[in-house]
Amino acid sequence: MEGVDHLAFERNKAEFDVNEMKIVWAGSRQEFELSDRISRLVASDPAFRKDNRTSLDRKELFKNTLRKTAYAWKRIIELRLNEQEASKLRSFVDEPAFTDLHWGMFVPAIKGQGTDEQQEKWLPLAYKMQIIGCYAQTELGHGSNVQGLETTATFDPKTDEFIIHSPTLTSSKWWPGGLGKISTHAIVYARLITEGQDQGVHGFIVQLRSLDDHLPLPGITVGDIGMKFGNAAYNTMDNGVLRFDHVRIPRNQMLMRVSQVTREGKYVQSNVPRQLIYGTMVYVRQAIVADASTALSRAVCIATRYSAVRRQFGSQKGGPETQVIDYKTQQARLFPLLASAYAFRFVSEWLKWLYTDVTQRLQANDFSTLPEAHACTAGLKSLTTSATADGIEECRKLCGGHGYLCSSGLPELFAVYVPACTYEGDNTVLLLQVARYLVKTISQLGSGKKPVGTTAYLGRVEQLMQYQSDVKRAEDWLKPNVVIEAFEARAARMSVAVAQNISKFSNPEEGFQELSVDLVEAAAAHCQLIVVSKFIEKLQQNIPGKGVKQQLEVLCSIYALFLLHKHLGDFLSTGSITEEQGSLANEQLRSLYSQVRPNAITLVDAFNYTDHLLGSVLGRYDGNVYPKLYEEAWKDPLNDSVVPDGFKEFVQPMLRQQLHNARL
Repeated sequence: MEGVDHLAFERNKAEFDVNEMKIVWAGSRQEFELSDRISRLVASDPAFRKDNRTSLDRKELFKNTLRKTAYAWKRIIELRLNEQEASKLRSFVDEPAFTDLHWGMFVPAIKGQGTDEQQEKWLPLAYKMQIIGCYAQTELGHGSNVQGLETTATFDPKTDEFIIHSPTLTSSKWWPGGLGKISTHAIVYARLITEGQDQGVHGFIVQLRSLDDHLPLPGITVGDIGMKFGNAAYNTMDNGVLRFDHVRIPRNQMLMRVSQVTREGKYVQSNVPRQLIYGTMVYVRQAIVADASTALSRAVCIATRYSAVRRQFGSQKGGPETQVIDYKTQQARLFPLLASAYAFRFVSEWLKWLYTDVTQRLQANDFSTLPEAHACTAGLKSLTTSATADGIEECRKLCGGHGYLCSSGLPELFAVYVPACTYEGDNTVLLLQVARYLVKTISQLGSGKKPVGTTAYLGRVEQLMQYQSDVKRAEDWLKPNVVIEAFEARAARMSVAVAQNISKFSNPEEGFQELSVDLVEAAAAHCQLIVVSKFIEKLQQNIPGKGVKQQLEVLCSIYALFLLHKHLGDFLSTGSITEEQGSLANEQLRSLYSQVRPNAITLVDAFNYTDHLLGSVLGRYDGNVYPKLYEEAWKDPLNDSVVPDGFKEFVQPMLRQQLHNARL
């Protein structure tokens, strides 16, 4: 059955131009062509094979990752790839590695927080990988509470040096990727102490290991923190532990773009506004949202293809059994995830624009949109990563028992992805930050300060508090303005209600603590409104291709109405819609699933993922699942011998009732 496209019949049903949808998904024709070229380059190179990862022990796995990373760097140089192309190549290798933190955090931190002189010194070394860096912020005792970090950097004016020190066990740096075994340098975040004053947390460039023999430098204790969740997954990464025992570094290795320490030990702020450092945070979080759309779409691609291949029950008079994808229960679980993948892709596109806009404003000393952008990216990071982690696990369950096999690709995808719910801000903590911004925005409405950007709807709060949906038929829920108004009314009423309840407390902080669950729910409602509105805005653009826009409209409606159904209690309790209108929304949602069904396979084909990237027997493009599952089983090391090691020592005596002779 090799070479046969078992999903060809499904693909022939498509009601839209798949090539045009691929371009829409990628963001542009240029981006599509770049991704397509680099992904196929990686997929065709046997040096990047990854089907054996789950059978390797930790040391073999890690060494294999070092080999791939070095080979990827060699290919980047040989092919003279630019920065964007090199980044694509690393992503399609699809293996967490020490280079992720080097390029994703170490380099951006120096670019964002280093002076011109520091950038001139360190960036050329980093770009050539003559040094390898990581980002050492999180400690054993502190993660989300960055201001509570315990590591100290005390200035010694006698030697013009900082003394980096870990005063407690809990001040040990813990979790930084690349730190455990590979990084030569780190951006270390520590409490700056000068003239006896604690100046808060600042970043420092600290060399960790010798560039000659790679041994830790004096005063530095460093190692790997051990095995993590999953088989291979993040165990390809050397997440590390780091302790300092009065390690001295030159004064000019403090990142000094925003604030400096003079030769005399005076702490001074530069002319560069402190807000500039938030630009890096906005950049990192928008990248995380883009990663969410990629991870979720991979899981959905696997589950959708397998759901079309798999048949169970329903055969009539000896005919074929029913395709699992035709069961309404499967559609109701799978198609909202498909819609979510597209929704997250489009909101990540908008976040790229937002990052560019914020950066330009910051450079012009315009900080007016920064608080809103900070809250927006924090909330969307939380929303998309939580939904994606849950969505990948749901896709695994949608694939039945076979989804539990590592060869399905789903257990590893989940194990690799789920840390995103914690890193760069715990998701619940981030939603609380969003809620604080919403409450503050509402408190300022009386002063005439107009909300901006994604909170602009709160400027119409009086109107939204009086809003009554006029939906009378199920089809009314297909109107974008009807959907947006319902989501705006729900979000506004939840935010206003919690703000009013907080105002009843004599101590606002006590109110925030007591009502934190309500605050999280209000923030989530606000973030869901953003995603729905950005999906609708995408549909207002010129979208070429036969049937492409119509399919996106269906997916947009599914995303919005699925959220409405899932959070129906919020919409009803706030009076945004009636019970009857909620029932009509559910009726329309069922109808939309039927419209997606003929196009489901082609909609996941539009992601344009190679079989190498998916790494899934169940999600193969040709649908040739069962022969490949059987073939993969025999590759397991347990099948290297017919009689397993240990049988004669332990099992055979039991079978022969000779346990007294067994060497237990």
